[in-house]
Amino acid sequence: MQFSIARRRMVDRQLRQRGITDPRVIQVMLEMPRHLFVEPALQSQAYSDYPLPIGQKQTISQPFMVATMSQALELEGDERVLEIGTGSGYQAAVLAKLCRRVFTVERIPELARQARRVFDELRLHNINLKVTDGTFGWEEQAPFDGIVVTAGAPDVPRTYLDQLADGGRLIIPVGDLGTQSLKRIIRRGSQFETESLLDCRFVPLLGEKGWHLPE
Repeated sequence: MQFSIARRRMVDRQLRQRGITDPRVIQVMLEMPRHLFVEPALQSQAYSDYPLPIGQKQTISQPFMVATMSQALELEGDERVLEIGTGSGYQAAVLAKLCRRVFTVERIPELARQARRVFDELRLHNINLKVTDGTFGWEEQAPFDGIVVTAGAPDVPRTYLDQLADGGRLIIPVGDLGTQSLKRIIRRGSQFETESLLDCRFVPLLGEKGWHLPE
């Protein structure tokens, strides 16, 4: 009951008051048990307006950012969506309720195992998860109606553009290691329309086509 109250407060104060209007996104955020995606010691903070550590130098994004990225995809329910950076699994779980199938990529095996356990507990059977360098996307399953990247990139990897379906949307933070701009890129045939949604700060996108930093 306490988590249910916390979720409603989160939606009312953090989402609705800051421009989240998609009724499907709001409903999923009201129902999704975010506290299951963080360790027990942090569950009391799961619905707070800030990121939380999940281990391996990674974080679970603040609820507003998850809702913003989900809303920006403009999903109707029958799409196939690629997520880069499974992390805790929370963003993928939200997307799983908004589209037909989610393909999510994580480079850290332990995080992937933890996320899969929660997916199974919640019976989210429309999520495919793979451990690999996420900067390559998931070519065998392309094209995707939506791609969401949950780590900050120095620029937009061409692989993501190539794996985007015509009319599809790519949501990606782009910038330096300190701050990024959240971009929405829409494919129109061979052309790509880009708009900036808001300033943000994510962990770095590591990999062959991302940042190269010492572990």
